[in-house]
Amino acid sequence: MKKIFVLAVATLLGFAGMAQFKSASLQAAGLTCAMCTKAINTSLEQLPFVKDVDVDIKTSSFIINFKEGSNADFDQLKNAVEDAGFSVAKLSATGNFNNVKVENDTHVQIGGKNYHFLNIKPQTLDGEKTIVLADKDFMGSKEFKKISAATKMSCVQTGKAAACCTKDGISANSRIYHVTI
Repeated sequence: MKKIFVLAVATLLGFAGMAQFKSASLQAAGLTCAMCTKAINTSLEQLPFVKDVDVDIKTSSFIINFKEGSNADFDQLKNAVEDAGFSVAKLSATGNFNNVKVENDTHVQIGGKNYHFLNIKPQTLDGEKTIVLADKDFMGSKEFKKISAATKMSCVQTGKAAACCTKDGISANSRIYHVTI
């Protein structure tokens, strides 16, 4: 009986912070021509969790659709853009959330990854929502400076768990994605 209770609790906790990211909007910096766009597009399409990529040459933007049931990796998206010779100017991700409670300057685990919410009001994410990645490798330096000023936690500067995160049970030096809504 005790084993069944523990299994039931573990199952319920597993569903508490669930979200499935279905797409991302990525704006690249440094593009000057259609060949630049093609290089990024080709690099993104090679990622195993990417279903397809729609390109808007005028805005240097890429709408990336993820394969259903896949675990999107934002660092791999960034690395694919950098491998093509460019940088990420902005990255937002859209997902279907199921009762994910978030507050300003708190850590939440979603889909096995750690997220630190910045500059938001307390809310529950339900249904389709878009989050904006606020780490310095995912936005311009001016925007990052403004967002990072909203917290005194040191993890925002490195993207790695620091003393501010380990008190929440996150392993030291684990990846922390800083996000806003």
